[in-house]
Amino acid sequence: MNINQIMSSLEAKHPGEVEYLQAVKEVLISIEEIYNQHPEFEKVSLIERLVEPDRIITFRVPWVDDKGKVQVNLGYRVQFNNAIGPYKGGIRFHASVNLSILKFLGFEQTFKNALTTLPMGGAKGGSDFSPRGKSEAEIMRFCQAFMLELWHHLGPDMDVPAGDIGVGGREVGYMFGMYKKLTHEFTGTFTGKGLEYGGSLIRPEATGFGGLYFVKHMLDAKGIGIKGKTVAISGFGNVAWGAATKATQLGAKVVTISGPDGYIYDPDGISGEKIDYMLELRASGNDIVAPYAEKFPKATFIEGRRPWEVKVDIALPCATQNELNGEDAENLIKNSVLCVGEISNMGCTPEAIDAFIEHKIMYAPGKAVNAGGVATSGLEMSQNAMHMSWSAQEVDNKLHEIMHNIHEQCVKYGTEPDGYVNYVKGANIAGFMKVAHAMMAQGIV
Repeated sequence: MNINQIMSSLEAKHPGEVEYLQAVKEVLISIEEIYNQHPEFEKVSLIERLVEPDRIITFRVPWVDDKGKVQVNLGYRVQFNNAIGPYKGGIRFHASVNLSILKFLGFEQTFKNALTTLPMGGAKGGSDFSPRGKSEAEIMRFCQAFMLELWHHLGPDMDVPAGDIGVGGREVGYMFGMYKKLTHEFTGTFTGKGLEYGGSLIRPEATGFGGLYFVKHMLDAKGIGIKGKTVAISGFGNVAWGAATKATQLGAKVVTISGPDGYIYDPDGISGEKIDYMLELRASGNDIVAPYAEKFPKATFIEGRRPWEVKVDIALPCATQNELNGEDAENLIKNSVLCVGEISNMGCTPEAIDAFIEHKIMYAPGKAVNAGGVATSGLEMSQNAMHMSWSAQEVDNKLHEIMHNIHEQCVKYGTEPDGYVNYVKGANIAGFMKVAHAMMAQGIV
């Protein structure tokens, strides 16, 4: 495999798609050695096939706002790879959505889903529509218009979307309702549904919960307990809420959350009613965290900055891609951080990742750490297929087992001669090998 040649070809075909190209390059660097041990992969141009999505569905979404004016947004679904199961991946509604971001997310999702060991392929979708500032009726009309175009490409054994940024239980409900109306079927075609109509317990918390289970395994492997450790978290949505909840349950102390306006530092720890308040803040629709410091005066709001300058034992990016850069990484290393776990997708820049690995810091990528969300979506699919519902404890036990297995795969493929576990390499190789073997078995399709 010639990485430079592959990347040059991709850059020529997809100029300007920086997030997608970054994600592909990271994986190629990790798998180069093992790929070259398998000449049968090269013979069938496996990597050239794997880095391009199976198909991209692009469509316009016209909808009518409350003033009677017709608005037009773009809709996308990137069906990346279904070698090991139906396409599976979230739908994101946010003004920043573009094809590069969705292709990067779909590519990552392919390997993440493979790591869960559940039969799910990789996909991602969304629109540049933002629910923020829209009325309930406008959001419903948009979701219905979005589904009016996309429903042909979905199904429980074809493509099963879920929520993502800007798409929570409300939006999933509106989309599922329209899908059901159009197909005349009640199937498990969406995950993240309400409990009343086929959703799974602990799904909203699952990404954060799974992330903390993974981080605990990382620490346990080095004989370090999580109890009493300080934790910096970014974001303040469902993922950060789940992470803060589970970190607190495990005995750690969360001292930061953040938003676009800056971050909160709370030396007393963010627990109990403070965690509940995070959800209130998110529900307010203002997308800022500053009011936290007004409600809890012992906390400090630091405007326009990120929480990675705070001295902590564990750092958990929970917001968005490339939110922790090289300078942030140097700050964390200088402050003797023990462990960094990406709970957001591609939360760290390549410079940050290189710094962590160079300094032998325990660092694990999003495709491993945040796989708990899609794993629980997979468990929701299983419950739907069996027409039954598991208890919260049953789901949590299965989630914990899945995260343990992902950690074991990362250690198996990522342990270097000096004993350092390169979780990036481990996660990428483990996910790649499963998808590669499935593609080989299915021929040139």
